[in-house]
Amino acid sequence: MGVSIKDIAKRVGFSVTTVSRALNDYDDVNAETKDLIRRTAAEMGYVPNSLAQRFQKKKTDTIGLILPTFGPRFSDPFFSEFLAGIGNKAAAQGFDLLVSTRSPGEEELIAYRQMVQGRRIDGLVIVRTRKHDERIEYLRSVEFPFVAFGRMEGEIDFPFVDEDGKSGMRLVADHLIALGHRRIACIASPPELMFSQFRLDGLQSRLDELDLSLDPGLIRVGDLTQRSGYEQTLDLLDFANPPSAIVAFNDLMALGAMSAAQNRGLTVGTDVSITGFDNIPIAAHSHPPLTTVDQPIYQIGSMVCEMLAQKIKGETLERSQALLQPELIIRESSGKASAR
Repeated sequence: MGVSIKDIAKRVGFSVTTVSRALNDYDDVNAETKDLIRRTAAEMGYVPNSLAQRFQKKKTDTIGLILPTFGPRFSDPFFSEFLAGIGNKAAAQGFDLLVSTRSPGEEELIAYRQMVQGRRIDGLVIVRTRKHDERIEYLRSVEFPFVAFGRMEGEIDFPFVDEDGKSGMRLVADHLIALGHRRIACIASPPELMFSQFRLDGLQSRLDELDLSLDPGLIRVGDLTQRSGYEQTLDLLDFANPPSAIVAFNDLMALGAMSAAQNRGLTVGTDVSITGFDNIPIAAHSHPPLTTVDQPIYQIGSMVCEMLAQKIKGETLERSQALLQPELIIRESSGKASAR
């Protein structure tokens, strides 16, 4: 059992209150008494109760993150990178990181209210923002500190970090068109996600500018998993005139699309081109390596966390909204359009 303040008080002959105030450096305890109490505490191996200290100062020194998940299994390299960026920066800023998972919806909102009203955290990171985001609306209504990875429709009067997904998809469109592709399909992400709208707008607008409108029949929607990319690609390849290129809105769906094409006996990068978005670590080591839009996920996690730490500490943010410019990473999964 650990050494308590009561144990120290008994050893030095002072009251528990005096010992507590000396250890917390209150001015009403003289220097000589403070020195005696601190030396005694160190000799006895006293370890402060950080939870009690946090309660006293009404701060938890903890940042919260509730990951939106679907289904019982959760394995997404995107979030692994994002969490690493947040976690390392949080530690450097003197914060712990509390991570929870909830399915989007009412259960998720209840978890947000419990974290905020229970004073379990000092601020929240919001990820995968939605067009109409009730999480953000709630946190704004109670004036609770948060920073978002992403934007939403309407007034954006909150701090965020995001990548310009519209520009990223325009880079993809230009790349595929330069390779001779004219029949281009896409596997979009769920439409309620704000980044999905930006990416779809980018792809459609660039193709429209070049009089190569995106065929509505070639637009599929997946749930950001490899399985959905696999299933949607099988449907696309069943067309009498299948697409020569498939643009997936994240890398996991692109990897699933590659598996589906290969299982149909096609060579990815030759018979059909496939692109992704995110540049997760496995993208460079897939077979073939995946052409994708680089999104510095670790860096974004670090930036979001640093902004939130500044808000919690009451510091002025040097930049409260950051929109990062994308880079297209060209690899072997995209090649010249075949004559088939």
